[in-house]
Amino acid sequence: MKRALTAEFGVIHTSDYVIDEAVTTALARTHNHQIAVNAGRYILDSERIEKLAISGEDFKLAWSKFQTIEDRFLSFTDCTSLALMERRGIERIMSFDSHFDGLAQRLY
Repeated sequence: MKRALTAEFGVIHTSDYVIDEAVTTALARTHNHQIAVNAGRYILDSERIEKLAISGEDFKLAWSKFQTIEDRFLSFTDCTSLALMERRGIERIMSFDSHFDGLAQRLY
């Protein structure tokens, strides 16, 4: 993340779905509301991270991907990320999840 925030990889994008997942995960793992709020603020307040909203077209493409990619353990949120990448020409994804391998160039 530090390397990404210095623009080493270009513009950082995230989606409303990923922000939701990050804040919810922070709350679930720590049981501390303030930590979850801080995680959300970190993302939302960052000028280096472009926040993208999932459109209706993104949702439809993600749903199609979710239904057809059966050989990997992809969440629907993962599929929304892939849909955004496809529709916006984003070539790389920052993730520790190896299930993106072969679907997108992964930075980790």
